[in-house]
Amino acid sequence: MVFTIALLFSCEDNSEALKEMNMDRQDPLATASNIRMVYTDSLRIQAVLTAPKHVDFTNLSFRYAEFPEGLKVVFYDDLGNENEVLADYGILYDETKLIDLKGNVKLKSHDGSILTTNQLFWDSQSEWLFTEQPFTFNDQDYNFDALRLDTNRDFSKFQTGNLIGTISVSEPLDTLKQQ
Repeated sequence: MVFTIALLFSCEDNSEALKEMNMDRQDPLATASNIRMVYTDSLRIQAVLTAPKHVDFTNLSFRYAEFPEGLKVVFYDDLGNENEVLADYGILYDETKLIDLKGNVKLKSHDGSILTTNQLFWDSQSEWLFTEQPFTFNDQDYNFDALRLDTNRDFSKFQTGNLIGTISVSEPLDTLKQQ
């Protein structure tokens, strides 16, 4: 009886301490293997993401999902053309809709253009691509390297840092030389 009374007096409520310890935990909500996610809008497929591993941290205050073993995303434009993105690592920030792609990032467009870099950010809300890392861009008219990229999804608004490479430029015939 003395032992039981001593045991009861030595026990205390540790629930608050356990809550505090668990508040700082960064464990994922879930982990999935060999995933395929299909993003749709108005019954139209916008993109298909495949990855060998998906780690979901949407249980944290700043929610995100991680693709630690790489990913492939196929985007479909309004005409149904496929554009592909490959990367060794990716992280999707849920609230900002910003995607950070790292390691051997390659963007292949349906028209044959290819962008390669070590890191590329994709703002899915404004459909904007940017990086401060060196990159290479090749298509029918351009073949260059640069140090910074800021562009819309179809590369019609394109800003870079210092350029190195070949760019084809067409100029109208000089009318003064003809006279």
